[in-house]
Amino acid sequence: MVCGGFACSKNALCALNVVYMLVGLLLIGVAAWARGLGLVSSIHIIGGVIVVGVFLLLIAVAGLYMIILGLVFIFQFGISCSCLAINLSKQTDVINASWWVMSNKTRDELERNFDCCGLFNLTTLDQQDYAFCTAICKSRSPTCQMCGEKFLKHSDEALKILGGVGLFFSFTEILGMWLAMRFRNQKDPRANPSAFL
Repeated sequence: MVCGGFACSKNALCALNVVYMLVGLLLIGVAAWARGLGLVSSIHIIGGVIVVGVFLLLIAVAGLYMIILGLVFIFQFGISCSCLAINLSKQTDVINASWWVMSNKTRDELERNFDCCGLFNLTTLDQQDYAFCTAICKSRSPTCQMCGEKFLKHSDEALKILGGVGLFFSFTEILGMWLAMRFRNQKDPRANPSAFL
């Protein structure tokens, strides 16, 4: 059979299923590994990534493509574009707002794990936070790198990677929807000639 026929569509859908199973398992594994590191115990995003991985795995196992992948495409495309579009000043605002909502214990964990003190040294609260810092860098030298600078570097890299990967896989979801519609409307050459799937 030529590619584009029943067998080709079936094999392409099987291959796409395998890819989505691997991506789902990869998401679950990486999120569980990050959760196991325990850098910060209060991050709920890791749980969200695990849920997305399980959801993607279920889609691949069940083969429910057209409707579910259409919805996933819309959300994933929007979130990926948002990740790529957010600039450093917005990231700074988010980090600054999050820092003061965190508990003191979480801030101490972040300072120790990232070996930094304070956030951006913009206000007197930042200076007080810097004074009570228990990071190792403070015992080595009188000045430590500010946590906000480290967070901005990591968040900018992470947003670019997440946005790019999400954007790539959102377009593979369109391919999956097209293959599923095509396969659904094709006749099986081995079946009864008047029967449709």
